[in-house]
Amino acid sequence: MNKFTHKTVLLNETIELLNCRQGLLYVDATAGGGGHSLEIARRIHPDGRLIMTDADPAAVEASSARLEEFKDITTIIRSNYSGIPEILKELNIESIDGGILFDLGVSYYQLTSGERGFSFRQESELDMRMNPDNPVCAYDIVNTWPEEELYRIFKEFGEERYSGRIAKKIVETRRKQKITTTKELAGLILKTMPGKGQKIHPATRVFQGLRIAVNRELEILEETLNKVVHLLAKNARIVVISFHSLEDRLVKNTFKRFSARCLCPPEKLICECKPPVLKIITKKPVTPSAGEVKENPSARSAKLRAAEKTV
Repeated sequence: MNKFTHKTVLLNETIELLNCRQGLLYVDATAGGGGHSLEIARRIHPDGRLIMTDADPAAVEASSARLEEFKDITTIIRSNYSGIPEILKELNIESIDGGILFDLGVSYYQLTSGERGFSFRQESELDMRMNPDNPVCAYDIVNTWPEEELYRIFKEFGEERYSGRIAKKIVETRRKQKITTTKELAGLILKTMPGKGQKIHPATRVFQGLRIAVNRELEILEETLNKVVHLLAKNARIVVISFHSLEDRLVKNTFKRFSARCLCPPEKLICECKPPVLKIITKKPVTPSAGEVKENPSARSAKLRAAEKTV
């Protein structure tokens, strides 16, 4: 197994927008390699507290080692971020008075680890589970789900133009022989797609769609954002880094809904809406500088949005 490595994206911008302060509680919902967590810990030590979660056991191990010097103020738990409300309850924490961070990117380790199956550039089994204990992996979806469901995944989650053609080809192929590896699937997609006019590898969007489906990423993200907003104390902040348009749109719409002053239909004369609970700090998403993208090309699609609890 290769060493867990991941280049932290938008580090300075994230820490600035989290507004790290002494004596307060912060949550890193996606610890990864611990890059953001380490800087948060430095800012809030010795009087603050940091709780970190990650579903990937390799990430938990890596971030634990990286924050060893701050173990007196950190709690690292292996869990999907959807479990944060229950984790806080178990720790007798009523609210997050500092802030919470979600970095939704897939780590370099996950992309390059031979046994994880996230990348079509690595020969590995079709897996794509961020949490190895999840019951459904990419192999199951590719080899058992109906053609119309494959089409939906590639179209909605991957935003793939040729979703129908690819889904049909997969179903035809698996009738003869199961599709078991990333290279097999990528090769099949390559044969299905037009030969010219492709700016990115033809398998990119299909693999994205599969990863989102396997890990129920959008569904879990929406549910979790709706819950954690209510766990923030007044003036606490929520910062989210996303890496594709579906995630960013979901975050944008969630922030917009919680910051809206009135949701009443035009014909309603008296507004009965509750006061907004969020104030959006980033009117437009923060994106990496040209220098950061040059140093870390995988950061190019990152978008950061931040908001502050108002009540």
